[in-house]
Amino acid sequence: MCFSATASFVAGGTLSAVGVATLARVRHRREVPFALIPLLFGVQQIIEGFVWLSLTRGFGELEQTMTNVYSGFSHVLWPIYVPFACIVLETTPWRRKVMLWFQAAGLTVGLYLLFSIVTTQVTARVVGRHVVYESPHFYLALVIVLYLASTCLTGTFSSHTFVRLFGGLAFLAFIGAYLFAAYAVVSVWCFFAAILSLLIYLHLRYRKLGGFPVSARSVEPAPVPSLST
Repeated sequence: MCFSATASFVAGGTLSAVGVATLARVRHRREVPFALIPLLFGVQQIIEGFVWLSLTRGFGELEQTMTNVYSGFSHVLWPIYVPFACIVLETTPWRRKVMLWFQAAGLTVGLYLLFSIVTTQVTARVVGRHVVYESPHFYLALVIVLYLASTCLTGTFSSHTFVRLFGGLAFLAFIGAYLFAAYAVVSVWCFFAAILSLLIYLHLRYRKLGGFPVSARSVEPAPVPSLST
């Protein structure tokens, strides 16, 4: 989280608990990847708590390890994973085809950023009440466009209301984070996106998925009328 180690650990623990509750709402294997997102955000926030500790307590070796792990989530995992989770969840053919283009964008930018992390270390430092991740490759215009397309715009093409809301609000959250603290946009935006992942619980709580079971109880088939008189 972008305020302190304590706040990161609290946010991470809360999101992890919500993530477990979200997974408990799963009724079909198609829902599992999308339902995992709050839990993954919880893990990411806990990792940032360790980034905070390493920076404020002077644990140099831990600092680089935790920074790299956090960057693996923020730079690599999300642009690849979010389109995949949306595609698996979607049942409308034309929407899935559109999302495949965003998946391609996510794979491209995710693998590029993975290469940049391996070849050029991402560094972190505390500025005010934010952790600033210095990763010049992330801020290239084309990289940001492909990143936002895969992580945000994919969801806006979903047939599910809360998924569209999640994608649209995540995009607005990026704009807000950039205007609020452009120098710490990675940390600030990831925090807001993590909070927005609570919408995934609401999606599974109030979903109407065509062809998917919507409750734990099985539905008995209607009796077949007898031909006998």
